Amino acid sequence: MKCYEELVARGLIAQVTDEEEIKKMVNEGKAVFYIGFDPTADSLHVGHFMALCLMKRLQMAGNKPIALLGGGTGMIGDPSGRSDMRQMMTKETIQHNVDCFKKQMSRFIDFSDGKALMVNNADWLLDLNYVEMLREVGAHFSVNNMLRAECYKQRMEKGLSFLEFNYMIMQSYDFYMLYQKYGCNMQFGGDDQWSNMLGGTELIRRKLGKDAYAMTITLLLNSEGKKMGKTQSGAVWLDPNKTSPFDFYQYWRNVGDADVLKCLRMLTFLPLEQIDEMDHWEGSQLNTAKEILAYELTKLVHGEEEAEKSQAAARALFAGQGSLEHMPSYQLKDEDFTDGKIDILSIVQKSGLASSRADARRNVEQGGVSVNGAQVKDIKASYDKDVFTGDGMIVKRGKKNFMKVIL
Repeated sequence: MKCYEELVARGLIAQVTDEEEIKKMVNEGKAVFYIGFDPTADSLHVGHFMALCLMKRLQMAGNKPIALLGGGTGMIGDPSGRSDMRQMMTKETIQHNVDCFKKQMSRFIDFSDGKALMVNNADWLLDLNYVEMLREVGAHFSVNNMLRAECYKQRMEKGLSFLEFNYMIMQSYDFYMLYQKYGCNMQFGGDDQWSNMLGGTELIRRKLGKDAYAMTITLLLNSEGKKMGKTQSGAVWLDPNKTSPFDFYQYWRNVGDADVLKCLRMLTFLPLEQIDEMDHWEGSQLNTAKEILAYELTKLVHGEEEAEKSQAAARALFAGQGSLEHMPSYQLKDEDFTDGKIDILSIVQKSGLASSRADARRNVEQGGVSVNGAQVKDIKASYDKDVFTGDGMIVKRGKKNFMKVIL
């Protein structure tokens, strides 16, 4: 199966501007495409991971990816999908986040020998003269059309700052600059980016003529990635110091039954034929599919060794197989104890199983906390220091959250 047809079969393509031309370029390895990453944190998350997997697929087919880091657009913040304005970051914070992104991206994309590029839009956006920008770019945008865009419409009631209103123009200018500087002829993004992306395509055609090739593709992938990248406890990060390999594995091991095959198709590099065979799996077989998904994605992000450890720890917890050696743990300090004891609420909160003491109390009162397999309902329950020596204490909150607590 050719590259573009495989992207369709895996459920990655939502909309395109010129399918026949795009299909031809992708299948012949002639696409020079970009995906943008605004450095809003010091780590990439699951939503970014989906885009990186796509870049890897296209690169394997001979196409050239450009990872565009938003050192310039990050100064404003994308209003798409937002109910309020992003917190403004300093230049120093943005640069730190950009540096973190660079290290993580290299795990997925081969930047050697000109096979891919990593560029920063701060290189052209931060030095722009405002009046020149208005004359060169602003004249090609209709405010009426911009206000009809989904990324702005959903913000009009609560208020859209003029700062954010400029984001579409800046993103469009990115495509225009990448086209001229690097021969970038295609852009990918989530379906929430469609209006911004069309703005870039239209700018190229208006500035450079109808013969200029500028293709856009949007993916169901990216917007779903943003949803998948969030859990009740926060974002799922690719940095192992922010989301441990075990927690990353568990996140994918716990996807819903209805999502597991979709995730296998969209995110893993397993052959479609192998995934299609799982279509009729039911019951316990779906748990096997989830294990395969979790293992494959943890291997991609953290390497085979961490994937093996995470799988062994998960099986030890949920199926009574293997060792607890590699499960996540929290280490108590001497100062956490009062008269040689520590109460259950402190254990649950300090270990990260609850966001606050009040949250810990609620979980205990509702019967959602157990210690070494025994349910704890007494919020005043306390434990001696010697309980935490050796293998420590296994604390469970809900059905899927575990922590080994040691001294």
